Amino acid sequence: MTNSSDTPRFRRFKPDEMTPEQKQVVDKIAGGPRGVVRGPFLALLHSPTIADCFQALGEHIRFKASVPFKLIELSVLLVARHWTAQFEWYAHRKHAINAGLNPAIADAIGRGERPTEMDGEETTVYEFAKTAIETGNVTDQQFAAVEKLFGQRGLADLLGTIGYYCAVAIVLNVDRYPLPEDGVPLKPL
Repeated sequence: MTNSSDTPRFRRFKPDEMTPEQKQVVDKIAGGPRGVVRGPFLALLHSPTIADCFQALGEHIRFKASVPFKLIELSVLLVARHWTAQFEWYAHRKHAINAGLNPAIADAIGRGERPTEMDGEETTVYEFAKTAIETGNVTDQQFAAVEKLFGQRGLADLLGTIGYYCAVAIVLNVDRYPLPEDGVPLKPL
């Protein structure tokens, strides 16, 4: 589903309109590795506890996960493509390329195609994440392949990533979070 409007649905707070709890969450996000409050957090600030939980989980995934960042970002691109989450795709395509993912892989995912230029780890994560996103489960072989590469902690980090970014995609889509001026929208599949 694509955005029918570029106007966000959730009201944005001015600093003097925020509760102490909202200000605390904003300070955590802005003072952390992200350095800026944007994306799903603008909508989730309406529930500061949810926003705080989201920011903590997202910080772990982006900056502390046991799976290599390039592969985390590969899984995020699959989520963004599945949900046609425009801003998620825009932001994480850049992160993925900067982390070393071949742009041809991202471009194929963006078109809804299976990339042909993946290495073994990329293929393993691609198959695992795509199946998990599309079916809500994985095969025994997919589970074992990821476990062999990254152990059970890596499995948990990868599953947490997929679940977190599915939730982020839905928040962004429901809010109608707009693309920046230089954003190229994904086409619906």
